[in-house]
Amino acid sequence: MDNADGDWSTRHSVFRTARRAAALVNALGGTAPDTPTEAEVAAVEAVLREYGESDPLGLSAEDVRAMRIAAASLHDVFAAPDVDTAAHRLNRILAESCGPVRLTAHGGGSPWHPHLDSDDEAPWAEWLLASSCMALTVLVWDRQRPPGGVCASPRCTRVYVAIGGGAARRYCSRRCATRERVASHRRAREAGAV
Repeated sequence: MDNADGDWSTRHSVFRTARRAAALVNALGGTAPDTPTEAEVAAVEAVLREYGESDPLGLSAEDVRAMRIAAASLHDVFAAPDVDTAAHRLNRILAESCGPVRLTAHGGGSPWHPHLDSDDEAPWAEWLLASSCMALTVLVWDRQRPPGGVCASPRCTRVYVAIGGGAARRYCSRRCATRERVASHRRAREAGAV
């Protein structure tokens, strides 16, 4: 395998694809209005570029609006409390929104790899659901637990991919974990002072 193929496989690993799904769910989530602003479109484009998508992206406000709907379904998978719920939620999305597995090399521009979207020119929302479901399904299969979670901080709704063994992850970032640990310490100290 030459270096270009190695770079491609690193950019498209299961974990990286799952992380991209979480990053897009986070970028697309929230209570934004139906019609995304130019800044919101640019933020989604930035995530896509960060995870290896090439310009020109051609992402429109309508694409982002449709991707928000897809992201809401994926958020439900990340929010699954156990592996059975995650699997059932993935099965529902796969049955309702994804096509049969197919192999593509994007016209010879990449190594052969599986896709669940309808074709190489599928709409962004279809691509988001299909590629994300593929990665999250493999994580459930391989690890026999939910592929991630929703941050336990009451001030945060971000999703994350659970990687590695050991204790279950509860926070999306060290920043949220530290903020909650400090807040818990302050509450305990205040309760002891009363």
